[in-house]
Amino acid sequence: MNLKKVKLIAVIGIFLLGFLFHFVYDLIPSTFTAIFFPVNESIWEHMKLLFSMVIFYGIIDYIILQKFKIKHNNFLTSLFVSAITIIPIYLIMFLPIYYKMGQNMIITIGLMLVSVIISQIISYYILKAKDFDKLNIISIILIIISYIVFAYLTYNPIKNELFFDTQEEKYGLNDYNV
Repeated sequence: MNLKKVKLIAVIGIFLLGFLFHFVYDLIPSTFTAIFFPVNESIWEHMKLLFSMVIFYGIIDYIILQKFKIKHNNFLTSLFVSAITIIPIYLIMFLPIYYKMGQNMIITIGLMLVSVIISQIISYYILKAKDFDKLNIISIILIIISYIVFAYLTYNPIKNELFFDTQEEKYGLNDYNV
């Protein structure tokens, strides 16, 4: 097994985690699950979903890399950068289509797959780069800060359309119907 195969497996694994993670909060509603998984159908909560898919799959990715003794550098940097870049990659493709045509599940899922593929290509090149050393430590801090922001904005959403759940007609968890 080589690094390219590991990243191909990661694309499949991350993509499949998206379907599972989409329903975690509905199945196990709690403060803990609200931090990591979508609590409603807003665009913002789906960005949290994308980030968590990549981060949580990173555990499996790391185990595979270690088990098969695959040479790599910058694992934590790769993990953070691929998790954070998947969000704008997805939004750049999704938002124009969403505003023009509305919600279409097949397009949404297809764009999610394309976003995962691009994020894992980015991950591959970071893993192949020379060792970033201190940037790997900073990446841990940035992952934690990202989840603090996700948690805060889940309970205190900004009143704009990215945070608005059109199905329940509300923002975040603590907002009443509009």
